[in-house]
Amino acid sequence: MLSSGAPGAREYLAQLPYARVVATWAVGSPSVDLAVEPGVAPAASMDGIFASGEVSDRDGTPVGEVLLWVAGGWLSGIEYAWYTDERPRSLPDPSRIHLP
Repeated sequence: MLSSGAPGAREYLAQLPYARVVATWAVGSPSVDLAVEPGVAPAASMDGIFASGEVSDRDGTPVGEVLLWVAGGWLSGIEYAWYTDERPRSLPDPSRIHLP
């Protein structure tokens, strides 16, 4: 999702080695809050959803989306919003995420 070439993507990509999961959104939820440790510069972008991708099942049916949240120039969360009745227990395989 950070390979899109969008403004700020390179800076957020550089933050990945410094990013740590600091909380889950709920018990059993694959969505997490992130914190970026010192050692890398913040990106210059607006707060909110920086990138998103649709998730499909093996048949190509949309089953959800993954959202990458940012705040203050830092990676701040990964959300897996699902369209199905059953909540996923883990993030989808990257091959199932389709970028716009």
